[in-house]
Amino acid sequence: MGSTSVLGLDAKPIIDILVGVNDLDSSRSCFPALAALSYQYAPYRAEQMHWFCKPCPLRRTHHLHLVPVGCARYRDELAFRDYLRASPGEAVRYAELKRGLAERFPNDREAYTQGKEAFIHARLQDASTPR
Repeated sequence: MGSTSVLGLDAKPIIDILVGVNDLDSSRSCFPALAALSYQYAPYRAEQMHWFCKPCPLRRTHHLHLVPVGCARYRDELAFRDYLRASPGEAVRYAELKRGLAERFPNDREAYTQGKEAFIHARLQDASTPR
């Protein structure tokens, strides 16, 4: 679902995987199976999703997001990915933004993420506006 899912978009070497679940409570039953696959649970934005990484929080190659399919986060993640795939110019602008944020916040992942929010929100508005 992340930048690695948009052909040609600059991306960190981390694969973001979105898994739609019925709800957060019932999806806890898969935690042992994910642990067996070396995914480590981290309670990041726990009210919205279950977030896992591997191989470890300090050196991540994969992010796994278990998100209820009926919630806005699930819908928005896919809509933003699809928008960037269909809008190469916007994908370039997004890559430029990400590069600038990475330079400004090399050790502050939360600030980097927050710096992308206005761009993402605006593109989601564009994507939902009928043409």
